[in-house]
Amino acid sequence: MPLKDLPDWLPVWCVDQLGDEPVGVLFEVRSISAVFGLRLAAGRNVVVKAREDDGRATSCVAAQAQLAERGFPCARPLTSAVSVDDAAGALAVHAEEYRPGGELLHGDSPEVAVRYAAVFAWLMAELVDVTLAPPLPNPRWVRWDHPESGVWPAIRFLDERDQSAVPGYVVDTAERARERMLAADLPCVLGHADFEAQNLRWRDGQVWAVHDWDSLAWQPEAALVGAASAVFPKTGPATLPPIDSSEAFLVAYQDLRGRRFTAAELEVAWAASLWPAAHDVRWEALHGDPPGSGDALRAQAAERLRRANA
Repeated sequence: MPLKDLPDWLPVWCVDQLGDEPVGVLFEVRSISAVFGLRLAAGRNVVVKAREDDGRATSCVAAQAQLAERGFPCARPLTSAVSVDDAAGALAVHAEEYRPGGELLHGDSPEVAVRYAAVFAWLMAELVDVTLAPPLPNPRWVRWDHPESGVWPAIRFLDERDQSAVPGYVVDTAERARERMLAADLPCVLGHADFEAQNLRWRDGQVWAVHDWDSLAWQPEAALVGAASAVFPKTGPATLPPIDSSEAFLVAYQDLRGRRFTAAELEVAWAASLWPAAHDVRWEALHGDPPGSGDALRAQAAERLRRANA
């Protein structure tokens, strides 16, 4: 990306917040947020992240900063979240260290699941002592606690599309999983809600970096663990790992945290394992993606729902 194509507000923001101007672009990634890798005039490389200012960023960046200070493998924020006016609307922007390198850990076997569970257990243990305002509303792919009357959280550009494109089994699975989770009376905690392979990097067999701290959520621990047990191998379209891999993840997490989930917590974990996949299949169906991404959900929904007592 040429330097001249950066958003108009970004060079000025860098000078104001970092005391230096960008002279080169290392990378640009756009998804829910826009992420820019920049080289500053003094030679330092930084990452600037901008996303819709929905009130979540302040808490997410503060949590990331506390984890980095304790030595958890994540990029250290260089600024807090700052509100910026953009033509498309208000943005929340922060800068963080550039933490390149590492490799993806591919696979969805029970052995791989245990490796991811170990990182998730470490992450959740560190977050126990992080005190801040909950980053609400939760990310949409774990927002089963939304106040709307329907099964899905309100997302206008999705809701305006033809909902008949969403397979019936997806809606049924989401409804049953959501009903089970909402029936549980469990306290909420802070946790990472997008614990996908694509958001982690590994080096020499050890986790090197955990990314995407915008995806912190405020949900019951069992639900966060259950969701992570289902998304850990994800690098692309909607999918699910084998059920025995999710089970291995759940068992390893409990062993490493030194406490067993109650029967109700286990049911919530299995229910939560279905929601992100159902959300993703709906998303893909409404965007006209080729059929097939929901095959794993179709094949596994009944057993996961049985384990959820849903």
